[in-house]
Amino acid sequence: METFKLNNGRTLGVEYSEWASSPREWDNLTKCIFFGTYSHVGDKHDYNSNDYNGWNEMEQDIIKREQPVIIKKVYMYVHSGATISLTPFDCKWDSGVLGFVIITKEDLKREYNWKVITKKRLESVLENINNVLEGEIEVLDDYISGNVYEFSIQDENGDTEDSCGGFYGSDIKTNGILDHLSIEDKELVLEQI
Repeated sequence: METFKLNNGRTLGVEYSEWASSPREWDNLTKCIFFGTYSHVGDKHDYNSNDYNGWNEMEQDIIKREQPVIIKKVYMYVHSGATISLTPFDCKWDSGVLGFVIITKEDLKREYNWKVITKKRLESVLENINNVLEGEIEVLDDYISGNVYEFSIQDENGDTEDSCGGFYGSDIKTNGILDHLSIEDKELVLEQI
């Protein structure tokens, strides 16, 4: 647990959250098609890895069936914990392909309330949806690796004034915890970091 001094003898305590929900339960733009022991951290699907002769054949079938606008491989490293990434890990023994993350045309139509996806429309959102895809994988990695936090504010007597959980990512400056503090308390925490 990390503790920060606040105004009037109060403290802010930040610790790992034991009750984090999977980001795949949220309203996502992407679909994660994962396989193997960690397939449960992705979305439900009807693909069976035994039906394919490798990742390339599987990717081609996903492209044919799902018609994704974007498809990227997701890699996993498992050794005293687990982490995922859109780029391969250096360790050939404890890492490999977990599956794919996609954004489909249907997802875009729903997201932007489009009936038709034109080339111009797609080009106008391509950078944004790529950022969304990367962000959703980053948050899922935080969940998988246990990088989810909660905070509590105690008064000078040690009684809890406020608490909240579900902050994904270890950087207190960007994970949203500071947004729950007054300007004065936020400035005190930033001085201590």
